[in-house]
Amino acid sequence: MSNPWQHARSSGTADDIDFAIIGEDLQFVEIELDPGESAIAEAGSMVWKDSAVGMTTVFGDGSAASQQGGFMGALLGAGKRLITGESLFTTVFTHNGHGKAKVAFASPTPGTILPIKLDTVGGTLICQKDSFLAAAKGVQVGMAFQRKMLTGLFGGEGFIMQKLDGDGWVFVQMGGTLVERELAAGEEIHVDTGCVAAFTSTVDMDVERVGSVKSMFFAGEGVFFARLRGPGKVWIQSLPFSRLAARMLAAVGPTGGNKGEGSVLGGLGDIVMGNN
Repeated sequence: MSNPWQHARSSGTADDIDFAIIGEDLQFVEIELDPGESAIAEAGSMVWKDSAVGMTTVFGDGSAASQQGGFMGALLGAGKRLITGESLFTTVFTHNGHGKAKVAFASPTPGTILPIKLDTVGGTLICQKDSFLAAAKGVQVGMAFQRKMLTGLFGGEGFIMQKLDGDGWVFVQMGGTLVERELAAGEEIHVDTGCVAAFTSTVDMDVERVGSVKSMFFAGEGVFFARLRGPGKVWIQSLPFSRLAARMLAAVGPTGGNKGEGSVLGGLGDIVMGNN
């Protein structure tokens, strides 16, 4: 079995960390810290930690940029996180002992954890709301506005997406299987709006109408799709949580209980079995 641990020495502002992605469909990331190193994570995402790793809760993302303005600067950073679907607080995990220590974080939904070193993608990653899981301390978690009205209204993620800035490792959670596409300058792909997981800052995102009125109402693919134009990288998720949640709600039905999709009687079976 190959070594799952990955490492890249950095001379930037973010802490330098080692990590391993464990699992296939229900993944977690295990981060190894040297003495004095820190990782930040979304509240409630920790799975386990060594006893030498201390926990501190801070406003915002704990980066130097968010602390420059004192309390108000930290509060502004926390507000940006709140708008993008994250909590007001971030937990900072710092190795206070000797040798190596580990801490692990897991995604709350089935899918894939994507590790990205920001200095390899131009220092910025734009991703869906609620996708931030963890990062090396020093990475900034902010927001990116969709500049075009149509994109904001029908782009699947609304006006606001998450923007991760810095030069260190970040770990973002995606639904289902993840596909990476490298787009050349001017190259376009069309993606279901909910399946756009992340893209680099050089990629232009817009939305376009699916096609004819017949296609819009009977194709089952929605009225709009996302148009992504290179150059840059795009990550596509196969199962957005919103799609999974919609299927679960449809299976439960308005009155609760299952809809008997395995039954030949279907809805009549619900009445017979007392589900309605």
